[in-house]
Amino acid sequence: MDVLVVQHVPGEETYAIGEALRARGLRLRVCRMWEGDPLPSGLAGVRALVVMGGPASAYGDDSAFPTRAAEIALLRTALARRVPVLGVCLGAQLLAVAAGTRGRPGDGLQVGWGPVRVRARAAQDPLFADAPARLGVLHWHGDTVDLPSDAVLLASCDRYAAQAFRIGGAAWGLQFHVEVDAAAVEMFAAAFPGDAATAPGLRAETPGALAALAPHRDVLLGRFADLVAAR
Repeated sequence: MDVLVVQHVPGEETYAIGEALRARGLRLRVCRMWEGDPLPSGLAGVRALVVMGGPASAYGDDSAFPTRAAEIALLRTALARRVPVLGVCLGAQLLAVAAGTRGRPGDGLQVGWGPVRVRARAAQDPLFADAPARLGVLHWHGDTVDLPSDAVLLASCDRYAAQAFRIGGAAWGLQFHVEVDAAAVEMFAAAFPGDAATAPGLRAETPGALAALAPHRDVLLGRFADLVAAR
């Protein structure tokens, strides 16, 4: 059984997510959407679903995001069957939409390293338990979502409330990027120079920010990988 990865653009890969999954002997099956890889119509033979980020929106005209409906349908199937899900950035927004809510423009572009507040309910979460009260993460987004009433909010910040959440028992959405390493940050900055210009300290802050994030990142993603491997 594979972990199905939906990757929207070159460079926005799984990074530490993939490392954690492969370390447990799990195989990644990557659908590269920019290359026209077909999405499966169902989740037969799929142990978990990982949906990565990208510059598209979870709302608006489907002509700009032709696979949106199919991705949302796949996420709905995962929720119904309790297949573990990890959605990152755009993937988190699509997960919320699949659960019955909506995506929308946020409070302007949020790019660069900054803290999120880990909520009290995270203490009982399978991934976020023992996370520090403030977690420094990489932000790179301008959209947000309204969470469904049954979602568990796990982390937030003043500008964007829905920074991390769980839907059901095994589907997580992370608006921020916890998976990154130094190469990933450089790739983001090179691919989206206009965005990066709004965070002039991005490159200088990255080594220290990654050193502080790494222990918590590895625990969080290791727990997700353990959950998937145990299925």
